Amino acid sequence: MNDPGFPSQHTTTTTTTTVQTNIRFDPTYIKTIPGMLKIAEVVLNLLGFICIEASGVYSHASRGSWFNFVSMTAFWFTGILLALYLFHVIEVSYKIPWLKIEFVFCALWTLFYLIAASLAVSFNHEAYSAAGFFGFCGMVAYGFDAFLKFKSVKEGQLAQGERVVNKETTTVTTAY
Repeated sequence: MNDPGFPSQHTTTTTTTTVQTNIRFDPTYIKTIPGMLKIAEVVLNLLGFICIEASGVYSHASRGSWFNFVSMTAFWFTGILLALYLFHVIEVSYKIPWLKIEFVFCALWTLFYLIAASLAVSFNHEAYSAAGFFGFCGMVAYGFDAFLKFKSVKEGQLAQGERVVNKETTTVTTAY
């Protein structure tokens, strides 16, 4: 008689992580969706910053300073991440939860850009309106990037490199 508390089959999951531990330049990252998003984000950050700075005397208003903080922090963070991905430094240090870090940053910067762009557009100046446009575009880009990072984290993917998950189901029959 079979033991009702013991399952007749069980699943074994094996996860294999394959990474290369050498730093190398890989321009093909730019052709991926995350690579194109990072380039678009860097460009939008820079364009928004230039618009606020081009406003002249108004560039030091509190809303201009906030927009510049948001755009330049995002510019440097995203630019550095782009360089790390291009040279596979992310793959070398795969034990750091890069996708979670990027998800939190992108989600936070989506909110920050919503606030900064709204404040910029509400200021009655052409340069601020242009910066607000680039800010809203940046908000959409960071929001989409956050969505992609969230999906990747949920699926257990690596930021760079390969993770192969093999599931094997074994059926056990008792000899009674």
